[in-house]
Amino acid sequence: MTDTTYAPATGAPTLPTTKPARPYFSSGPCAKPPGWSADKLATDSLGRSHRSKIGKTRLQYSIDLMRELLKLPDTHRIGIVPGSDTGAYEMAMWTMLGAKPVTAIAWESFGEGWVTDAVKQLKIDPTVVRADYGQLPDLDAIDWSNDVLFTWNGTTSGIRVPNADWIPDDREGLSFADATSGVFAYDIDWTKIDVATFSWQKVLGGEGAHGVLILGPRAVERLESYTPAWPLPKVFRLVSKGKLTEGVFKGETINTPSMLAVEDAIWSLEWAKSLGPDGLIARSDANAAALDTIVEERDWLGHLAADPATRSKTSVCLTVEGADEAFVKTFAGLLEKQGAAFDVAGYRDAPPGLRIWCGATVDTADIVALGPWLDWAYATAKAG
Repeated sequence: MTDTTYAPATGAPTLPTTKPARPYFSSGPCAKPPGWSADKLATDSLGRSHRSKIGKTRLQYSIDLMRELLKLPDTHRIGIVPGSDTGAYEMAMWTMLGAKPVTAIAWESFGEGWVTDAVKQLKIDPTVVRADYGQLPDLDAIDWSNDVLFTWNGTTSGIRVPNADWIPDDREGLSFADATSGVFAYDIDWTKIDVATFSWQKVLGGEGAHGVLILGPRAVERLESYTPAWPLPKVFRLVSKGKLTEGVFKGETINTPSMLAVEDAIWSLEWAKSLGPDGLIARSDANAAALDTIVEERDWLGHLAADPATRSKTSVCLTVEGADEAFVKTFAGLLEKQGAAFDVAGYRDAPPGLRIWCGATVDTADIVALGPWLDWAYATAKAG
């Protein structure tokens, strides 16, 4: 299975000989792209106003790159907004919900967060559809006369929707997709998505704090025809005098962005462009397949998401035989101390286990090299 052996004198497992070259497996912020270094970032926009010619040009360039890589149709707008994916999704909820009944679907922690906002903050009494970690609810039973909130790829559960086929073309409500661990890793049918959000810190390996908001034409129509009953903070306001504030979707951000974070995102986007959209997806697929092989070869490892059709190819969540929270903490700590793998413990609200990021910025060779280290950490933790 592996070359991990036990030292005869002590009974302790012997350290594997090869470490992952880049042992960064965090599910957010995620590994930087191969070849990245801070001195490669363009700096001419730093120290300048984001409203200067160079500032607006760089912001618009990042939007253009995202549109190209996502194969986003001209019907959909892209805006850079504050607060990472959370800020973008909150902005969508607070500005558009309330016009129709709402269905909130939750199968992991962040989906539960949107349920909490809808129930306790907006108080719109949504229909809540839940499934346990590692499972999906019956998506075909969703009532699309409602607006529907869902997570495309559950970062904390390793569960994803299989595709967008369950979203009808003739839906009455809007589809709101939290797609932060899904964009750039899956081929998304944008005709089915009215609102999508993500952050640069996931599949692109960018920096945090900024979110991206994608609006389809039906979402724009909602914004221009509906005024929520509740007050909106300034950073959420997308409409002025009944019309969409188009500048937000041309690089004129609502508040001051970090141009250093923008330049970092541009570097990652240019790296991604060198691979092409299909190349990005292929890297994630190869990483997930390599981790699948590791799991299949070990009877003490398993997938939290049992069905491969709905198993994440980015934030892959694993079960560990007999593990509780303390065991996983020890397990992950051993790997970190050796510099073999960072940030692989499962999410705090998820069942105890491991979470390995397999997005495009990770090299498949590092996933392969991780296998013997998982054996070593498991054996060491059990011996302890």
